[in-house]
Amino acid sequence: MNDDTRPSPEALLRQASQEGRGRLKIFLGAAPGVGKTYEMLSEGAERRRAGVDVVIGVVETHGRVETEALTRGHEIVARKAIPYEGRTLDEMDLDAILERAPTLVLVDELAHTNAPGSRHPKRYQDVEELLAAGIDVYSTINIQHIESLNDVVASFTRVRVRETVPDSIVEAAEIEVVDIPPDELIERLKAGKVYLPQEATRALSHFFSKSNLSALRELALRRAAQAVDAQMLEHVRALGVGGTWAGGERIVVAISELPGALGLVRATKRIADAMHAPWTAVYIETPRAQTFGEAEHRQLAAVFNLATQLGGDVATVPATSVVDGLKTFTAEARATQLVVGKSTRSRWFELRHGSVVDQMVRESPGIAVHVLPMDPPTAPRGTCVRTGGWGSKAGYAWTTAMVAGVTGVASALFHILNLGNVALLYLLPVMAAASLFGLRTGLFAGVVSSIAYNFFFLPPTGTLTINNPENVISILVLLGIAFVTSQLTSRVRAQADIAAASARTNAALAGFLRQLTSLNEPVALARAICEEIGRLFGVRAVILVAEDPGLAVQAANGADYRLETMEMAAAQWAYDTGAPAGRGSSTLAASEWFFQPLRSGERTLAVLGLAREAGGDPVRSDQLPLLMSLVDQASLVLERARLEVEMRDVDAVRERDRLRQALLSSVSHDLRTPLTSVMAAAAELHRGVTPELIDTIETEAARLNRFVGNLLDMARVEAGALRLRLEPTDLTDAVAGAVHDTKRVLEGHAIELDVAPNLPLVRVDPQLLHHCLLNLLDNAGRYADPGTPIVVRAEHRFGLLRLSVIDQGPGLPPGREKEVFETFRRLEGSDRAIGGTGLGLAIVKAFAEAMGMTVEASNREDLAGARFSLCFPVALLVRDTDGANL
Repeated sequence: MNDDTRPSPEALLRQASQEGRGRLKIFLGAAPGVGKTYEMLSEGAERRRAGVDVVIGVVETHGRVETEALTRGHEIVARKAIPYEGRTLDEMDLDAILERAPTLVLVDELAHTNAPGSRHPKRYQDVEELLAAGIDVYSTINIQHIESLNDVVASFTRVRVRETVPDSIVEAAEIEVVDIPPDELIERLKAGKVYLPQEATRALSHFFSKSNLSALRELALRRAAQAVDAQMLEHVRALGVGGTWAGGERIVVAISELPGALGLVRATKRIADAMHAPWTAVYIETPRAQTFGEAEHRQLAAVFNLATQLGGDVATVPATSVVDGLKTFTAEARATQLVVGKSTRSRWFELRHGSVVDQMVRESPGIAVHVLPMDPPTAPRGTCVRTGGWGSKAGYAWTTAMVAGVTGVASALFHILNLGNVALLYLLPVMAAASLFGLRTGLFAGVVSSIAYNFFFLPPTGTLTINNPENVISILVLLGIAFVTSQLTSRVRAQADIAAASARTNAALAGFLRQLTSLNEPVALARAICEEIGRLFGVRAVILVAEDPGLAVQAANGADYRLETMEMAAAQWAYDTGAPAGRGSSTLAASEWFFQPLRSGERTLAVLGLAREAGGDPVRSDQLPLLMSLVDQASLVLERARLEVEMRDVDAVRERDRLRQALLSSVSHDLRTPLTSVMAAAAELHRGVTPELIDTIETEAARLNRFVGNLLDMARVEAGALRLRLEPTDLTDAVAGAVHDTKRVLEGHAIELDVAPNLPLVRVDPQLLHHCLLNLLDNAGRYADPGTPIVVRAEHRFGLLRLSVIDQGPGLPPGREKEVFETFRRLEGSDRAIGGTGLGLAIVKAFAEAMGMTVEASNREDLAGARFSLCFPVALLVRDTDGANL
């Protein structure tokens, strides 16, 4: 199959992930007032007239009459009022739109920041939830609100907006540019169609100058073109369509370890700037790279760093030849321009190896090839230490031994072999030498085999003379076969080495990600990242995070690291700028450490520091692609951990808000009832004291005391301020005391005590146990049917002691028994929904667990009603010395 026509699996997966999601269309403008909202409403009206279910989620008309007129006829979802600092802010009602579930919703001002208390801090996050629900969205945005262009716009307008949208949102959307000439926009501003007159005058002298508007207009058109180009490439990759599809220029520069590669990168940057095109520096990693010395690795690293600093992408492509790798990469990148360097080569070199420039010009008809002269090398190539370019001594020794061995075997079997069979035997050491030791050793094996064959087996033997001309052909054929076999086996070996290196890289990435995905805690993640990267590259590794007033080490793969002032300055620079710093980079290179920022979007999450024990560059140039892949994965995992922490914090805040609202509701309703009774009884005291009034005051005051006590107890539980005083306690006495203290609450109910006097003592806090029993009895007395008995039963079976309070009533909803122990929870449709603060049973659970007990809630099996139990494990039972309670 032709790779040019093979659909991209990654593109197909990205398309599949969009199935079921809504589509986002963004109306992009260069500045306020160009008519984005007007255009959005106009297109929404057209869709509505075509039968599409369209609603307005939020539209800001800013008092413009023509814009307000377009909202008529649309269904408008009412906004949600959110109180904030004594004011009421109106925001888009996300839940109402999700419940309405239209086909298309119009949402103005995508970069808007929501009021505190909203579900999401940003409106674009609301839009993401709408898209995930399968609802299409139309929205608007100005060019200065795109995150990556925020600094660019601020550099010439002197105005920095704080509300931005991630580039990923824009890249995934359909873009429609709403554009008018700067002069026309200025006229609209003067006519008061954008701002009020006094505001328009100030805007004209600052942001809305003609030069600013022209630059903003160019940015908007260029950004839209980039988005369209990226979406077009994604589509053709998914379809597997060949060709460059040159809707926009895409430049690739081929770099190498030669010193002139730095000049190539700089020239490519100038070409890309002139064409306003993205560019990529690609290095084709051939088997020759295995012979590179330290100087060449350092030179490659410098080229990669320069390309990164100049704003280009970098890539490394393993291939058997430079031409094959370049053709593959340019086809996948749909490049329209290729920049290559032409170095000074001898005719003999070009005859042996060919010319990369000539082959690319001939074999890439759809690409414009820029051939630039390379700077001459400052030192002879021989100054770089090469390992094994001409083969190793051991390889030649083994090859000589194999030829000698074949000669011996052929001599022993010569009486049964003819000369043709002997010649075939000599192919064995040739193939073995080429496979094991490389091309040059294989050629050496061919020459030595030919000499041995001639000397020992061709008449006249013992000389290198050949009498029969036919035997000359045999020698030439043997040399030719040796050469071809050596070439083929050497190429297969090179491909196997490339495949093995790729497999090692993939295995390292898979193992790294598998190690990280099992962790969620940030410190543990950082430690795992340091240990894995340190193991893979054989370096010391640290991760630094921002802490007041600077950076602090969060994790390391050892305790022997040292970060001096220079290292901390390099780490801080990497964190602040988002670019590498330290040894091997162009910034603060005197540092012993190399620092690489871990980024997610425009946010720097942490800084990864690397150093070698013996000094030198921490990472070789050929290891940079693997390191960048690991850095990307580590950044994603750290971002996931950060979001999980934020979600836990949000959930905690939501829970506190729910508890606060429930507490206010309980206090306002449940405490008001006894207070009203006490106040009424106190008023009656002016007319005379009666036993009934005194009884009412005492009863309601005791009720108030229980409510306040429950609030204080829950505050103690949540603050962790419980102080346990464990001592052996008799359950018979504990139950009797609790029943006595709740006799007023249990009035009208018969109390049936089924607590055997010979039960073992339990080691608990008597005061906390008393509180538990009071709340259980109070709960039963409040919710049991009038006139029904309440049973207190103790059962001691299989080493477990269970003390239960049983009532008769509607009982608990099946499957929701555990919910009654949640704070402020009162189950609707059950006997637990009548009055009360919802604290009593939560306090029972908290106190019981603090003493090592468990609580249970269930429905009765014999009659209607609920059963609440305190379970005492064996560890809390106090055995009698005489064994009577065994």
